[in-house]
Parts: sequence; structure tokens; C-alpha cells
Amino acid sequence: MAVVTTGEDGPVGHIVLNRPEAMNAITVELGEQLERALRSLARTATVIVIRGAGGNFSVGGDFKELARLRESGPDALRPLFENFHRACNTIAELPVPVVAVVEGYAMAGGFELMQASDIALVRADAKLADNHANFGQIPGGGGSQRLPRLIGRQRALGHILSGERITGRQAAEWGLAYRSFETEEFADGVDAFVARLAEKDRAALGKIKRLVRRGLTMAEADGLAMELNAVVEHVGGDAAGSGIASFTEGKGA
Repeated sequence: MAVVTTGEDGPVGHIVLNRPEAMNAITVELGEQLERALRSLARTATVIVIRGAGGNFSVGGDFKELARLRESGPDALRPLFENFHRACNTIAELPVPVVAVVEGYAMAGGFELMQASDIALVRADAKLADNHANFGQIPGGGGSQRLPRLIGRQRALGHILSGERITGRQAAEWGLAYRSFETEEFADGVDAFVARLAEKDRAALGKIKRLVRRGLTMAEADGLAMELNAVVEHVGGDAAGSGIASFTEGKGA
């Protein structure tokens, strides 16, 4: 059975972490299949949605696999972390937005995958944490680097060192999620937001994502210069013509 499944619904690509019996714990195989699924769907989708099967996003690394790999030494452990790193890093490279839809548990690596996504939508009662320190471990999926950039050093260190859980509602308050939904609103709220993204121009979405992602790695002045060059190229090209025409004809909003 595939531990990551995919599907397409028009312009929306769907990825499901498919180990519900293990609360979608991350294995060597899951990391490899996740990267492959992301790259495959990005060829045609306008937006990609990642969910977990069985009511949970992911509890992080599979401790049973971790214990088995440790018996063979550090080199045997490396693929587990390298595969997952590649999958998370791939998200930033793709020309389409990737939305993490989070419910149930998102712990350790699952929490890190949420951080790596472009946008996170969470159920208000979801249980989230970088809980590595609770088990004498350290982050291995990018959390030590992404979390401080998302929420600041104080909050990131306080959270990672304590391993305290937060709710989906708190995640939205911290800026870790774009929006949280109460349980009864979750499914419809997610569908409405994803549908709104999916109706946008694919090329424009990709360029906006690239500007934001790349801009975060450079000085503000360099980012503004990059944006200026990009908008002149975009508006001057054929791709923007229909959008401009729609707006001038009173159809835009």
C-alpha cells in the first residue's frame, strides 16, 4: 500500500499521508514518496493540498523505524532525515502554492511539514508541537531553522525547548497558520479557501510565491528591485492581458 496517495480534482492536486494506523508517522519511504508526489502534481495543478489520513496530520518520525535504523549506525539513519528534508525543501521550489490542511495531531516532523508549507489551514482544536525535547531529541525536519523565522527567536526557543503543545487556534494567533476553523466549519472553510486559490491564474500564483519566498532570503532593497523587474515583465507579457481586460471591463474584484 502506498504510504502517500495522490489525486487531482480539476486544478487542485491532493496529497494524503496514508499511514493512519501509525498516525501518519514519517518513514524513509514516506519522505521519498512525498517528494515524488509534490513534484508530479506540480506539473499540472494550480494548488496542492496536503492532508493526513484518519483524522491526524502527522505525529512525526516513526520511532519504531528510528530504533531499527539506529541499530545499523548513523549512516543508516541519514536517509530518513534526508528524504524528509528534500520533501520539505521541495515545497519552496514548486511553482504552485502548497496548502497544509491540519487536524488532529501535528507533532515534531508533522509540525515541521506544516511550517514548510506555503499556507497552513488548521482546525481550531488541532494539537501541535515541536515535542522533540520531550523525548531527548532535537528537530530534524527543519524546525530549528523555520520556526524562528516564522514566529521569532523568543517564541520559537520557548516552544521547542519546552515541548509545550499549542492548539490550532493558537497557531493562527502566532502566525503559524493563515486561518483556523472551528470543527463544524473546518471542511467547508478549507474547501472554500482552496477553491478560491484554484480559480486564480497559475502563472501569477507561482510568481507571487517566488517573490515572497526569495525575498525572505535577501535584503529588502534587493527584494524590492526583484519585484519591480518581475512586475514589469509580467504586466508587459501576454499572460497578464486577460486579467487586465477583465478588470477594465468591470469584472475584477
